[in-house]
Amino acid sequence: MSLKEKFHNLLEKVKETVRKKGNRDEKLKEICELLEREIPHYNWVGFYLIDPEKERELVLGPFVGEPTEHVRIPFGAGICGQAAERKLTFIVQDVSKETNYLSCSPDVKSEIVVPIFDKRGNIIGELDIDSHYLEPFTSEDREFLEKICEYVSELF
Repeated sequence: MSLKEKFHNLLEKVKETVRKKGNRDEKLKEICELLEREIPHYNWVGFYLIDPEKERELVLGPFVGEPTEHVRIPFGAGICGQAAERKLTFIVQDVSKETNYLSCSPDVKSEIVVPIFDKRGNIIGELDIDSHYLEPFTSEDREFLEKICEYVSELF
């Protein structure tokens, strides 16, 4: 199966997960588990959500992978904070070259962060994926993960 076919099949599974009955955080955790299990270069998968009481701060939500000390991230700090502040997908193929990087594990070599928007275009969270490989993320990963974030936005 090609990566394109795999991504297509996974998108269908994510869509089913989003649309079934149940708790939002349980669905987000299920999506994390699916991505981490099915894509070899997705080694830490998690959601950060906007803190409703502190609008410019991200709070760690459901995730799969090593625990992280970064459970709250202000906008602008690290890759996650920059993606939230600029409302853009960030792909960092080599985190060792980043000056504004919050290290979660010495095993992490690269990261992709994709914002999640509500219907009005406001950022409500993001999907963060760390990889133990250098330069693993392609334009296909980006398109795939941005589509997942579109589906996930229905949960908010």
